[in-house]
Amino acid sequence: MRDAAAILAGRLAARASRALGAGGGTTVPGRVALALAPGLIGRLVARLPGGVVLVSGTNGKTTTARLLDGVLAAAGRTAVHNRAGANLLPGIASALVERAGLDGRPRAEVGLFEVDEFALPAAVEATRPLVVVLLNLFRDQLDRYGEIDIIAERWARVLAALPPGATVVANADDPMVADVAATWAGRCLLFGLDDAPDRGGARTLEHAADARYCYRCGVLYEYGLVALGHMGHYRCPRCGRARPAPAVRARTVRLRGADGAFFTLVLPDGEVAISTALPGLYNVYDATAAAAGALALGADVATIARGLAATAPAFGRGERVALDGREALFLLAKNPAGFNAVLRTVLDAEAAPVVLIAINDLAADGRDISWLWDVDFEVLRDRARAVVVSGLRAEDMALRLKYAGVPASCVTVERDPLRALEAGRARLGDGERLYVLPTYTAMLDLRDRLARQGYLRGFWKQ
Repeated sequence: MRDAAAILAGRLAARASRALGAGGGTTVPGRVALALAPGLIGRLVARLPGGVVLVSGTNGKTTTARLLDGVLAAAGRTAVHNRAGANLLPGIASALVERAGLDGRPRAEVGLFEVDEFALPAAVEATRPLVVVLLNLFRDQLDRYGEIDIIAERWARVLAALPPGATVVANADDPMVADVAATWAGRCLLFGLDDAPDRGGARTLEHAADARYCYRCGVLYEYGLVALGHMGHYRCPRCGRARPAPAVRARTVRLRGADGAFFTLVLPDGEVAISTALPGLYNVYDATAAAAGALALGADVATIARGLAATAPAFGRGERVALDGREALFLLAKNPAGFNAVLRTVLDAEAAPVVLIAINDLAADGRDISWLWDVDFEVLRDRARAVVVSGLRAEDMALRLKYAGVPASCVTVERDPLRALEAGRARLGDGERLYVLPTYTAMLDLRDRLARQGYLRGFWKQ
């Protein structure tokens, strides 16, 4: 009776939130339901016949979960999924409430939830997952999380609490994640990349890389290949600890700028050519992670290929928006490693791009924006035709561009998001697109304003 009342109250809260324009009803319903029926998440997921999959990491959670959802759909399996990216416990509860009947039975087979990296221990305790996908660890929101070592230690402890039959899917190319996965005695599926074309086979870490040292002996790693941030093919010259061989990997990667990528997906039982509409090398990592997660759930090679190919970009993450005859491409960027990867994607796609950078410093972004000085904005100095800066910290972003050597004549400061979009559109030539690089809340604000004008749908509807 209590659970039924909590589910009903949560649904009513979702309707009220959307009707009042207070949000998409992705968090409040879960808060209401959990207040009325503590422990509701555990009771609902216990009735999912296919168990629960959790996806966590600094970057790529929303995209990886969406790709995995696409593979499940290709296999004819239904999932209850927090698609809107509400990745704390109330967001998980909201997704369950939306798909559950008043009898407390979710109308789905599998629970698929992206989880904030700091909230993973609470999510594991609440859901007792069958599969946990660990993507990466990058410096992000230091005022909330502290250094990535803290997250790694939490993850290592939480793996010890997993059910005995669980599978850990982990990134072999991230030394910290691979170290965490090595503490798990159960089944472990590792994923990684064999090559990284947008770095040209680089062997030197970018200055913003986070995990430079072997955590066993404190010596700098040597890299045979640097892919993204500190991820790649690493080896400690003192103790010999090295990147473990991944069971699922992407090779012969060919990037198509903003239009996606081709690669060969290699799995234990075969390989298949993949074409994805998701731009950037970071999304090749996400697709490979999703493939490994699907393999852990029993999907075959052909089903994985169909699901990956059919998945469109998530809101704000490679999303294309038509703006009165011009196209805006949204590429979320929220920390140094991610921003550098997005900048490479933009410059690979366009010889002289027009870019809108929107920086906020709200709680969901992280209050400390000193990380902007670790992003390689210098790459825009001789390439960008125009840069519009917007958001709550527009002036800080303009200052960073000044020190990066971007000419003042190329930079426009416009704090109002819609006027900033218009300023960017005005600099476009025929057939050109505007590249929008926002932090998280800046992206939601821009999308909300565009949704109100009918250019796109609310993020919770996608």
